[in-house]
Amino acid sequence: MANVKKRVRENVPGDFFVDSTCIDCDACRQIAPAVFGEAVETSYIKAQPTSSAGRRQALRALLACPTGSIGCLGDDDVKAVMQDFPLLIEEPVYYCGYNSPKSFGGNSYFIRYPAGNWLVDSPKFVTPLLRRLEAFGGVAHIFLTHRDDVADAERYAEHFAARRIIHRDELWSQPGAEVVLDGAGPWELAPGFVAIATPGHTRGHCVLHYQDRFLFTGDHLDWDRDEQRLAASEDYCWYSWPGQAESMARLASHRFEWVLPGHGQRVKLPAQEMHEQIERLARSMQEG
Repeated sequence: MANVKKRVRENVPGDFFVDSTCIDCDACRQIAPAVFGEAVETSYIKAQPTSSAGRRQALRALLACPTGSIGCLGDDDVKAVMQDFPLLIEEPVYYCGYNSPKSFGGNSYFIRYPAGNWLVDSPKFVTPLLRRLEAFGGVAHIFLTHRDDVADAERYAEHFAARRIIHRDELWSQPGAEVVLDGAGPWELAPGFVAIATPGHTRGHCVLHYQDRFLFTGDHLDWDRDEQRLAASEDYCWYSWPGQAESMARLASHRFEWVLPGHGQRVKLPAQEMHEQIERLARSMQEG
């Protein structure tokens, strides 16, 4: 629970506030960008929501916050908002919410699929989300992009008898994983699902390409809201920046419209524009 006595000074007055336990994971700014802003090391309330829709977005951010750093002094029905997750992005893909502190607030995604639903990376293991996933038919597969974002994957796998999929170079983070990817890939995991090795951020990092529309990018690639372009972070590259640049260049041979990151802003662009952005980013990374 957020502590009103620890409110960060940047908050504007009103019902909603962010306290000093915020880890600046960016989840709230993705969910309710009109309400939350970025201070030096935390998020803050830059504008109190004035409509019922705005309050609902802010409450979604409150529920998604991995550290419970967002508070609300109003009498809103938070339990009703719990039913919003997983939150539809574009059929058949949903954002899970309930970001986990174990993955530093990383996003996770749910894919409805007739032959068995998928999780991409793991949210918190919490009852409201668990019940909603059960209502959607459960989870058959859990694709883990890399070691940083496994969070509660083991608990979800046990609960749903789901198969966890991870690269061997990340296996130490999920030693009981049921499917282990070896080598350089790519790997067709099911019709429409292709895992692509993208070493760089970590040695065994992989992305998941689905239906030539969606690319689940883990910590390899995201959208820079300020610069309005695709981006990668050398500051948060734990294995090899030149390797990540090579991995980025390989993505140019794949068609997709959505970039859905573990950390960072998601974006949808026309496929040709996405292709051009990927090529531009890969060149800039390689040129250093």
